[in-house]
Parts: sequence; structure tokens; C-alpha cells
Amino acid sequence: MGGGIAQCAILAGCKVIVRDLTDEICANARDVILNSRFGFNKAVELGKMTSEAKDEAMARLSFTTDVRDLSECDLVIEAIGGGDDGAIENKPLKLKVWAELDELVNKEAVFASNTSMFTIADLAEVTSRKDRFIGMHLFSPANIMKLVEVTATEDTTDDVVQLIVELMESWGKTPIVLKDVPGDTGFVGNRIMAAVRREAMKIVEEGVCTKEDVNLAMTLGFRWPAGPFPAGPNARSGWK
Repeated sequence: MGGGIAQCAILAGCKVIVRDLTDEICANARDVILNSRFGFNKAVELGKMTSEAKDEAMARLSFTTDVRDLSECDLVIEAIGGGDDGAIENKPLKLKVWAELDELVNKEAVFASNTSMFTIADLAEVTSRKDRFIGMHLFSPANIMKLVEVTATEDTTDDVVQLIVELMESWGKTPIVLKDVPGDTGFVGNRIMAAVRREAMKIVEEGVCTKEDVNLAMTLGFRWPAGPFPAGPNARSGWK
């Protein structure tokens, strides 16, 4: 997710520093931005981007493993995923990182979490800038999907909300502004999808039909582009 977000930002003219734990992870993120299915090299090959535009975008991108290199950033976007337990996201790690960043990054900077499920106020609680903390959930792949869930807490100021909305629009995204609620229930997309998945699983467990039949019912009966059950051997049980 971090690489996809960075790709959006540099393409829109922003200067970006990607920070991760190891040089290997950083190198992999750079390779994905350049060489993945939706990477810049493929865009150049298809004539959707010039080589000059690619070089200009990549010149705005740098990588680091030193968190101190983020100290002068105006906006910090966190996109921490899950761990070895199979969870999509790691809330304790997010809290730890935000507390660390709050001590290092200039006090005027805006903090934005790309979390798809955690209550934004909980993450903001470990910082001294609740008024400058916001949710900014891009869907995966971030450089392709258009929707952004912008989630404001009771403390988030209007100017910060407006800043993120305008930034997302400048990236070619469609933001919707949401109210933060407690309970780590997710926002709109994943919350509704979770309810759909629960009911679909109940149908299968009752023996009404198979997962494949549920998918067919929703794609052919309601013209959904895909059913609630992932298809294929590599499908994940979670979604973003």
C-alpha cells in the first residue's frame, strides 16, 4: 500500500520520502512502482506516460530506513499492514509508530492513517496533535482505485479535512468525508462488505447453496462485478 500511495503522490507532483524497516523492503517498493503491472515502465510501454514524465516523477521519490529523515515532512501517511498472525493490520504497532513520529516530526505536520478499519481517534490519542490527525483510507491497489475514505474525528479541524480532500482530488481520487466512530468497525466500504460476507457465509453454512452459487447469484442477479467470496487459489480472506 505504501508504494502505491507514493506512486500516486509523485505522479501528482509531490516530493515523497518512503520509510520502511530495511533497504530490501525499500528496494522492492521501488521495483513495484517501476515494474509492476500498474507501474511506470508499463505505462511508458503502453504510451500512457512519457519517459520524461517517469524520470521526473521518480526524481521526486526517495527511500530511507531512518525515521528521523521524516522530521521535516508536512504530511505523514502511515500504511502499516499486518504481522505474522495473518491480520490485515497491526494496531499496537501503529500506535507505537505514531507515538514515535509525534516526537520527531515538526508539530505543524498533518498525520494521516491509511487504516481500513481502526478508529482514528484511538490512533490520534497517542499523539499531541489530535486536531491534525485524520484517516485517509485508499483502496488497493492505491494507484488504481479512485475512492478515498477521509475520516475525521471530533478533534480534527476543518482545515485539515479540507487539505486532505483537496490533496486527494489533485491525485485524481474521489474522497468521501466520514465521521469517526468507536469500535474498530471499519468505515463504509469494508463495514458493508463485512456484513455481506457474514450473511453469505450463513447461507452456505445453512446448506442453501455453495459459495460459487452465491457469487453467481450476486454477479448475474444483481450485476455485481464480483461475488462476496474471493475466487482462485490465492484469494485472501480479508479485503481492503
